[in-house]
Amino acid sequence: MTSTGKLIVIAGPSAVGKGTLATHIVSNYPGFSLSVSATTRAPRAGEVNGVSYFFLNSEQFEQEIESGMMLEWAKVHGTNLYGTPREPVELALSKGLNVILEIDVQGAFQVREAFPEALLVFVTPPSFEELRARLDKRGTESEEDKQIRLETAKSELAQAVEFDFSVVNDEVARCAKEVVELIQSA
Repeated sequence: MTSTGKLIVIAGPSAVGKGTLATHIVSNYPGFSLSVSATTRAPRAGEVNGVSYFFLNSEQFEQEIESGMMLEWAKVHGTNLYGTPREPVELALSKGLNVILEIDVQGAFQVREAFPEALLVFVTPPSFEELRARLDKRGTESEEDKQIRLETAKSELAQAVEFDFSVVNDEVARCAKEVVELIQSA
């Protein structure tokens, strides 16, 4: 058994349940760790800096990119920067943990370039209508933002074929079990 963990990317459209799925895996399966992303967007109610995200201003984020401290990064929905700080991921992998990155599709392909051995898992909704309903239920975006996210989702769903695995998030526990089994068999 290797002492280095696996790097797992969980990506998919906004509101597909990536965060809920990743949290379920980390909470219910030993040996998994969830990477904390950085973003330039404002915190949502209840989010904590360093736990939910590392909240940075644009200048700080740009400095992290230029210094090579971001494993991946992207401008998402045409407004905010999101990225994965490299150091905590490499540290967790060196400790033998399987590290989950819950990121967008653009970032997944950057991770594949930096870590070719990373496993890319694409999460799909049971249907596009269900994705729209989840986004509505979340209630964190304006109508304009929801439309941007739904348009982005259409192009992201078309890229699922580029991933190592694709899973349908119809029920969190079932989907989490499927993802863990795929990771263990890879």
